[in-house]
Amino acid sequence: MEQVAARLGVHEVDLTDWRWLLGALHAHFDTRSFRDGATFVDVVAEAAGADDDHLHVDLRAGHVRIALRTADVGGVTQQDVLLAERISLLARDRDLTSRPQRVQVMELALDTPVSDSVRPFWAAVLAGHDEGRDVVDPAQGLPSMWFQATDSTAPDRQRFHLDVTVPPEVAGERIAAAVAAGGSVVDDGRSPAFVVLADPDGNTVCICTELGRE
Repeated sequence: MEQVAARLGVHEVDLTDWRWLLGALHAHFDTRSFRDGATFVDVVAEAAGADDDHLHVDLRAGHVRIALRTADVGGVTQQDVLLAERISLLARDRDLTSRPQRVQVMELALDTPVSDSVRPFWAAVLAGHDEGRDVVDPAQGLPSMWFQATDSTAPDRQRFHLDVTVPPEVAGERIAAAVAAGGSVVDDGRSPAFVVLADPDGNTVCICTELGRE
């Protein structure tokens, strides 16, 4: 019988170059050029070997962003941690600068009392997979969309909001910058898991971290 790898908890992983965001390890490495980044991605792919299905890469002219996740368990495993450590060594060998404070993940949230009714519509519109609670773009070009239960049926309620998940050490600075830009804190009762902010027009957004969710 094939052994299933154990899914780790957020407090079981401590990696200098990587941050845990929404059930995956994320890293950002600055590169000197697109060619430099492509060369780095090649050696990362070689290091991953048969585990390359754990690997998600975003290559740009000035940086490479990498996410690691084991799909079979829906989260991070020791396999991902070991691969993250190998990738960090490869980056250091090439004098690439790690900037973990720059990683972030954005989700689109829809507050609705009838998620089972509306979710198939949004899966069709976005050509996404209906995963029960979320609609996910199989090509990963669009942010995930999730459906938050609400009892409100008021026609003028805010229905959509963004959830921006950042490293814990970045959250306070991000919230302060939003307030300085004219926003306000609506609810910080669940901090550090999330803090609800509003823009000057009352539109809300959540700044989220992985802390306080367990």
